[in-house]
Amino acid sequence: MVADLRERPTAVWRRAVEEQRAEVAAGTLAAEEAYADELWPAGFIAAVDAVLEAYEQEVAGWRSPSDEQIWAAVERVVVGLNEADGGHIETGEREDLAGYVDVVLTRTGVDVVALTGRRGRHRSELTDQWRDW
Repeated sequence: MVADLRERPTAVWRRAVEEQRAEVAAGTLAAEEAYADELWPAGFIAAVDAVLEAYEQEVAGWRSPSDEQIWAAVERVVVGLNEADGGHIETGEREDLAGYVDVVLTRTGVDVVALTGRRGRHRSELTDQWRDW
């Protein structure tokens, strides 16, 4: 499931969990076919939400951030996500989270292509330096 990057990936995951629980309760989905609770348990979602909330608040307070300030924030969010992972971040989640880190910067006016280019990287490598997931 790919998240709509206009919202936190955790909102998408939480909705999927709730929808599948409702379908199981209604008898329209067999319990053994429900996967969302296993992929995105509540504790994992809460931990990722806390990391993303801190990142969003930090970035929202910027006026004219330096490259160093931006990279430090990216490092903090990625390290926080490493700690929250618990084995739940797989390919889809990795793409959603890395994309969301980019989107949050872009919303505040950061030119992510220029930022990563100044370090000889492609935009898709924004989180790679610190990422365990």
